[in-house]
Amino acid sequence: MRTKYRSVLDLGEQLNIKDGDVKEENGQLKVWGFAKTPYEKDLIWDEIKKIGGENPTDIMADIKIEDDSIYARHTVEKGETLGKIAKKYYGKASKYTEIFKANGNILKNPDVIHPGQELVIPNL
Repeated sequence: MRTKYRSVLDLGEQLNIKDGDVKEENGQLKVWGFAKTPYEKDLIWDEIKKIGGENPTDIMADIKIEDDSIYARHTVEKGETLGKIAKKYYGKASKYTEIFKANGNILKNPDVIHPGQELVIPNL
């Protein structure tokens, strides 16, 4: 099972899942831990579903969230816009206004963001 779900385990390591652990029991892989945000939990579940389908029976994951007051935190990279960031997290560039509002403490204009800024991606 660990081999089948290796990409899930690797992703958990990349995301620094806190208090994470993995155990094989009766032909089922059991994984648990704490993701920093709902977005990180979604990334893990998306990877599980990519391998095992919508309702996999050979893996049980109990991923809790440390901070569910926001959806994610995002560090701006060169060339990004709020629209591109909104597309990444929400699937719609038009949701950039939600990100702009949530970051009013550091953003004064939705067309001006700088590499290295850490933005809050709000829950919708």
